[in-house]
Amino acid sequence: MRLPLRSFCIFRSLICRRPTTADARRRNSSSAAMRLVQFRRHGDGGSIIRVGVELGEGLGVVDLKAFDPSMPSTMRELLELGDKGLESAHRALASGQCLVDRADIQLLPPVSAPEKVVCVGMNYKDHCLEQNAPIPQKPIIFSKFPSAITGPYDDIILPTESQEVDWEVELAFVIGRRGKHIKEEDALSYVAGFTVANDVSARDWQMNRNGKQWLLGKTFDSFCPLGPALVTTDAVKDPHNLNIRCLVNGATMQNSNTEQMIFKTAALVAWVSKFVTLTPGDVFLTGTPPGVGVFKKPPVYLKRGDVVECQIDQLGSIINKVI
Repeated sequence: MRLPLRSFCIFRSLICRRPTTADARRRNSSSAAMRLVQFRRHGDGGSIIRVGVELGEGLGVVDLKAFDPSMPSTMRELLELGDKGLESAHRALASGQCLVDRADIQLLPPVSAPEKVVCVGMNYKDHCLEQNAPIPQKPIIFSKFPSAITGPYDDIILPTESQEVDWEVELAFVIGRRGKHIKEEDALSYVAGFTVANDVSARDWQMNRNGKQWLLGKTFDSFCPLGPALVTTDAVKDPHNLNIRCLVNGATMQNSNTEQMIFKTAALVAWVSKFVTLTPGDVFLTGTPPGVGVFKKPPVYLKRGDVVECQIDQLGSIINKVI
């Protein structure tokens, strides 16, 4: 059935609102690179995932699928398209069309259902010192199940099985193209962008139970808040000179800089790709600075009602209530 011309115009205006003068000013004042997000529109029934480009942190989002129906519906699919996908996203951003107000959407984790969530342990010297542990000579690698990933403003669920749940703010990055045995000098070309993560950890399970294997203590549901956006590499001036902080109920618990990382992004990509093939959408958590609850005197753990905010300069903040 053909829509009457008036109905078509009304429909298109709903999904492809043209920018206001204020929108244009915001876009022109922001970086030429991109903040990619996954989101749901309120009213979509909670099942339809979309990919968009933020005009800036907290501002409107360009809906890629509304701009071009051939565009994929998930970040992982967009990254699998390689340069073609990112160029299409650039065109959508430059058009200023198909804007969705932030009030009309729910931000999701920038990547959902990755093939791998690769984590790095004890990657800040001062974090090693606060637990009287030796400085690693090689990266310490472990993992979370992808099902632990949750959104930038979703709740952290305290499991009944643990009484010692802790926070860990971390710089995260996402792989943009497939690779194995990647040379360190080429490694950054395999990285799509950076985001903020909280490596929530059940210390009793990590340190004392399950044979002291870390996996179960790291991978309860909701133990990997991620977001708010995937900030492309060309939008981050220096990922290893970013202030990184964690606040609990407004009190600063961790306050450091990513320059303190022992193994930087390129070294981690090169090291892990010796063992496994990296694929678009793979998420790396690069380790936490000092200030976690378990090593405070006395130890401090999360409780219901707490609000955890993880911040990294240029990337943004994720804010999660503990329930």
